[in-house]
Amino acid sequence: MSSTSLTPPASAGAVRWSRRTWGLLMTLCVVLFLDGLDVSMVGVALPSIGAELDLSTSSLQWLISGYVLGYGGLLLVGGRTADLLGRRRVFLVALAVFAVASLLGGLVSSGPLLIATRFIKGLAAAFTAPTGLSIITTNFAEGPARNKALSIYTVFGAGGYSSGLLFGGLMTGLGWRWTFLLPVPIALLALVAAYFLVPRDEAAEEGGHDLLGALTSGAAMLLLVYTVVSAPEVGWSSARTILSFAGVAALFAAFVTIERRIAHPLIRLGILRKATLVRASIAIVAVGGSYFSWQFIVTLFLQDGLGWSPLELALALLPIGLMVTASAIFSDKLVDRFGTGPIIAVTMAVMAVGYLLFVLRLDTAPSYAGMLLPALLLIGIGWVGFPAINIQATSGIEDDEQGLAAGVLQTSMQVGAAIVLAVTTAIIASGAGSATTPAALLDGYRPGLAFAAAVSAAGALVAIGGLVLERRSRRHDAPAPAAEAEPALVDAA
Repeated sequence: MSSTSLTPPASAGAVRWSRRTWGLLMTLCVVLFLDGLDVSMVGVALPSIGAELDLSTSSLQWLISGYVLGYGGLLLVGGRTADLLGRRRVFLVALAVFAVASLLGGLVSSGPLLIATRFIKGLAAAFTAPTGLSIITTNFAEGPARNKALSIYTVFGAGGYSSGLLFGGLMTGLGWRWTFLLPVPIALLALVAAYFLVPRDEAAEEGGHDLLGALTSGAAMLLLVYTVVSAPEVGWSSARTILSFAGVAALFAAFVTIERRIAHPLIRLGILRKATLVRASIAIVAVGGSYFSWQFIVTLFLQDGLGWSPLELALALLPIGLMVTASAIFSDKLVDRFGTGPIIAVTMAVMAVGYLLFVLRLDTAPSYAGMLLPALLLIGIGWVGFPAINIQATSGIEDDEQGLAAGVLQTSMQVGAAIVLAVTTAIIASGAGSATTPAALLDGYRPGLAFAAAVSAAGALVAIGGLVLERRSRRHDAPAPAAEAEPALVDAA
């Protein structure tokens, strides 16, 4: 697919963009911010929604899980569809659907309908997120320009997750419906801006006829996410869960068989052998999974166990959001100087230390300055490495597969985070479920905090291992030094 880069390839010096280029980037950033904001903002409003619509705890869970189901289930299809049908067209249609579903969610008064709007929003985000990333990687030249653009872009995404608690606390104070209505005008403004600013591109001349591949991959991802998020409720060893996992395996096997035999596959399986994409996908699972699990536990403990209000909780966790926002200033410069691998390894290791402080020092009367704030700052440093993960995943990928690479990365985050959170929920279910005091509740939650720390540490170890392998490979591929010339023999004759 052809596209015109908005930045010249030779941009090794200072990166300077036109107003139109900045407008394009900010439009894409706002849409990604909405995706992250929507997940965490609605979580704060769940108690109010349940009280007004008379929803049980298991039903409320699907207001979050329904979004994740649509989002994580079709990310691969969404990214590849943008490559095949045209990024601008897919992005505009998906963003319009997102805005309409947000409006309906703020107006309906039925639990099942509300869950349905969340699922539709997740489907729309499954197309806007990888498409937005591929628009950036095909319109900003690889190197300093793309690093800067991706750093700003991913900071907005992480900022949406981290600031959703604050906005959720504020909007819930006005009424839970505002958590659904707030994104509507923002999405509509972004839609108008995208119509004028996103460059036109052409659909791929080949491919796009793999209907069976799209059906089997989409069904496999949807069933996997559904099985994972419902397993803690029905039981990991239940017949339903086991049969569902067997169905996932069968669908994935069918998908791989189709992709190997079809002339124009939906997904070129060879891209999954690219080491940088694989390591970035593992890193993003570790970052997203550990953070969502930690946030889930801390939110419950501080509110249900210690009686904090949603706004108090939001303000307490605000330093993470501020650090994420501030990192937009320097994260691209760090990548230009040190490369993606060292930044990912260091920030993830620091993040794991932050979680470990919660495991070791959190009590029923935590000191904010002495315990909470230092741990929050360390966790915030972990998000500083988030842009480097996106840069690593898409570097060296051809333009016609940027959407696919973005879909693989973001699918890893959504599905991986859902799996880690489901395991965390299962770990804390037995200990925290029957707790009646803050101390007992904390004892039940602490193993879950330890698991989040372990996931983050495992991601850091994988990143460090990748660095070691890369350096060995460079030494192995480096040309041997030229042998010193033998001194010439002088004929005495």
